Amino acid sequence: MKRKLLRTAKVIWMLSLLLISFTQAWAQQRTVTGKVTGENNEGLPGVTIVVKGTSTGTTTGTSGEFTVDVPSGTSTLTASFIGYATQDVPVNNQSVINIRLAPDTKALEEVVVIGYQTVRKQDLTGAASVINPEAATKVTTNTVAEAIQGLAPGVTVRNTGRPGAGASIDIRGVASFTNTSPLYVIDGMIADASPTLNTDDIESIQILKDASAAAIYGSRAGNGVVIITTKKGKEGPAKIGVSVKHGLQQLPKLWDVMNAEEFAATQRLQYENSGATPPASVSLTPPTGPGSIRHYTVTNTDWQKEATQLGSLADYNVTLSGGSQNSSYLISGSYFTNEGVVIGNSFDRASLRVNTQGSKGRITFGENLVLTHSWEERPLLVNPFYDMPQLLPVIPVQSPSLVDVNANNPGGWGLGDPVTAPSYAWNYIAMTKLFNTTHKYSRLVGNAFVDVKLFDWLSYKFNAGLDGGFDFNQNIRTPGNWVLGQAFEASHVYQNRQNFYTLLFEHTLNFNKVFNRHNLNGVVGYTQQRTNRDIIEARRNDLQNFGGQDLTTISSAIGDQTSEGRVLDDYRLNGALGRINYTYDDKYLLTLTGRYDEDSRFGADYRSKFFPSVAVGWRISQEDFLRQDWLSDLKLRASYGQLGIATVGSWDYIGVINNNPRVVFGADNQTIAVGAYQARLTNPDLRWETRTSKNVGFDAAFLNNKILASAEYYHSLSEDVLVQLPVAYYLGNLGGDPFVNAASISNRGVEFSATYRSSENPFKWDITANFTTIKNRVEDLGNQGEGINYLQVGATRSQIGRGIGEWFVVETDGLFQSEEEVLNHKNSQGTVIQPFSKPGDVRFKDLNDDGQINDEDRTFKGSPWPKLQTGAQFNASYGGFNFNLQLIGVFGQTVFNDVRRILDSYVNTNFRSDINPWTPTNTNTSDPRLARNTELGVEFNNRYASDRWLEKAGYVRVRNVEIGYNLPKTFLSRMHINNARIYISGQNLLTITKYKGLDPDVTGVGILERGVDAGNWPASRVYSVGLNFEF
Repeated sequence: MKRKLLRTAKVIWMLSLLLISFTQAWAQQRTVTGKVTGENNEGLPGVTIVVKGTSTGTTTGTSGEFTVDVPSGTSTLTASFIGYATQDVPVNNQSVINIRLAPDTKALEEVVVIGYQTVRKQDLTGAASVINPEAATKVTTNTVAEAIQGLAPGVTVRNTGRPGAGASIDIRGVASFTNTSPLYVIDGMIADASPTLNTDDIESIQILKDASAAAIYGSRAGNGVVIITTKKGKEGPAKIGVSVKHGLQQLPKLWDVMNAEEFAATQRLQYENSGATPPASVSLTPPTGPGSIRHYTVTNTDWQKEATQLGSLADYNVTLSGGSQNSSYLISGSYFTNEGVVIGNSFDRASLRVNTQGSKGRITFGENLVLTHSWEERPLLVNPFYDMPQLLPVIPVQSPSLVDVNANNPGGWGLGDPVTAPSYAWNYIAMTKLFNTTHKYSRLVGNAFVDVKLFDWLSYKFNAGLDGGFDFNQNIRTPGNWVLGQAFEASHVYQNRQNFYTLLFEHTLNFNKVFNRHNLNGVVGYTQQRTNRDIIEARRNDLQNFGGQDLTTISSAIGDQTSEGRVLDDYRLNGALGRINYTYDDKYLLTLTGRYDEDSRFGADYRSKFFPSVAVGWRISQEDFLRQDWLSDLKLRASYGQLGIATVGSWDYIGVINNNPRVVFGADNQTIAVGAYQARLTNPDLRWETRTSKNVGFDAAFLNNKILASAEYYHSLSEDVLVQLPVAYYLGNLGGDPFVNAASISNRGVEFSATYRSSENPFKWDITANFTTIKNRVEDLGNQGEGINYLQVGATRSQIGRGIGEWFVVETDGLFQSEEEVLNHKNSQGTVIQPFSKPGDVRFKDLNDDGQINDEDRTFKGSPWPKLQTGAQFNASYGGFNFNLQLIGVFGQTVFNDVRRILDSYVNTNFRSDINPWTPTNTNTSDPRLARNTELGVEFNNRYASDRWLEKAGYVRVRNVEIGYNLPKTFLSRMHINNARIYISGQNLLTITKYKGLDPDVTGVGILERGVDAGNWPASRVYSVGLNFEF
């Protein structure tokens, strides 16, 4: 009873305290009412009113009225609405507060960097995409190209999951057979945005896609231009920013192949179906001797698990920045490390950046400089995602019983055996031990500039840039083999050293003159660029001692020096450039751009070329007949122009003579005469590839910039495209078919992007979506000889009138179900087409009706190029919480699954676990009968150029999910921290696809075979946690 009374007393006491606290809190609050109006004194509905520093708030009603409870004292109200400038209003014990919002002129004056100039977005007549760098940096990547996937229409990005590897990027299709990489401009310097660039340093990213936007870069802009501006210091006291991210990487999928017991049962059945004796590794009677280790009852190796691991990554960034009215500075340091999901693969990068700027009177000066050092480790020659699924589970990774010095296997690595376990896939784990491979890259990229304001309307700028560095590649091979039947190869040391630099000097005049309703601005200039790369390599056999990757040199080996040489690449590019932007009455826009380039890489008659463009625009929303409150802006635009692509070496137009072979003459056979031959044919007509671009589009904004939309239709024609011309050996072609400017390629498509932004209540959100259609076509290939109008590589054909690298294969028509069906499969003349086949074999279509299946029956069957590419991004925030979701979708492409082809060929490989071979009692299947390829029918089933290996590879991927929390400032102020945010994120969490391979996002094995999945590295799932703070 006493305890009960005590508990009751405690409850009453707590309730009393709560009531007192509530009464005090009520007494400290004040109700404030008011109205929010716009520039026309009309009430604005949906304006967000928040008590600054809290999550307390409300939104205005239909007439702009609001009511909110605020603490007494000196509280501040913040009013925000899309299209208007955010305004802070102190309460100061007022009970009625009326707020008038002004249009957000900063939003209206948003500028776009278009090369040597910035223009207002509303005045832009070209096609350019501005990417939010915050969205790009949310994804953990090696390169900028990977980071922008799905964020801009017209930009195709194909990723690879290997640490340190770059991503391939195409802007508005493929304009060349030799190179599709865009031009990167970083802080005004022509440089490669390789994995050496830290994405956390990026302030803005602009992608120039048509001739009007990119023609200022002339001969280098045919594949588009990516302009990157790095962060600068801002006026104010010194600030230190710190960001830390840690993550784990995981392969989302591995090939589902059989274990040793399943494999043994399946292979026994395969051999028995062909009347053959199964190998000893799967026999029911285990073998004896050294080979006994290769038996399914002894060894059960999961090769994929042996070669993969849980990857890890870490990203650290520290920034010191600040400035005054006349100067600013930013110093940043970063370290990124990634241990890959495949053993023996890693990438590390350290960088130091210094960006400063100052002004004195009419002179502004500054520099942007970054020093990076990165190192990468990966085995040479081998692709683990191609070989690991194939290797037999009855083969051990390594065993003392397999040590055989005579067979060049001193390490006892698990290899196939021609009798007990025939397999010719490579032992990836052995390669990681037999090779010690290191790649180190040191690089300095930067520029310094001086800008002098000559008059109020005219300024002169001098910019000097440098991109220089040193690459070191070393490969140390120790004794041993990694595959069955491998010839003896001596141990060796190979080193490749490259010194390179690009120097850039630019002189430009910028002008901007306004008179009455006319505005004239632009730039004229002259640029000089020199690029030099000096490569020296050497290899020596018979390694005597291995002192690790840092202490082993060429002199560590004492055998023959089997290779040595030097390659020098040195060229100059000079250009005169100009752009004029004219605007009348803020409605009618005209842009004229041109660049005249001279390049030393071409013959004397083709070194110079002019690349012009013209664009017009009409801000029709400024016309009186279309002035509407709901329409913030509407601009129609069109452009036409030419761009160039230069993908040749410094001396490709010059013939090459080699001093070889040596011939012995004389009666005593002792006289050696050195001969000579032409290793490369002369082509003085080598010149630029030229891309002519047409573009029409519109940009629109609605409801005070709450809704933004942009659409484009584009068409481009690339002419003088480089293609190899077949030249017979007897005509002197001993160095391979020469490249000539003979082909033409067209690209056309539609782009669309839209954004909706909502800030009508404390829950703020926005969504952006885009889509792209791209269709390429081969228009001309020059004279290929004998009337040939196509290029054919593997299972692809690039034919005039069709797309690049379309699948050109023999069509299948199901499986034969009976011997009668085999005999009835005839041509029109009654010839049995596949007389060697049996029930359960693949039936092929004899399209040319000649009674046999051969390459003459091949036909077009799909394309590796997507018909539709989409991207979407959703952001939301409430209180201190924020959320980001990124999606990408790619549809309509077909992929050649070469890994499945190997597995389903039934030839010395493992089998898929879900294989369902045809049998007389199992006829409802697409997998052919299980037998050895010694039977002609089985061998015929496995023909390479067949639609049997083609798969639809469209997909939707959850690219990134991030949830963050901004810590309260009241809490942070105690630790003298300005702001702090913690977050968790997941990358590539889900991919929805029907593709059977590891990843439908296939990079391919070249432009002509873009859709071949020959063990493509899949994108890893990444789980990360991070912290950002500033003080």
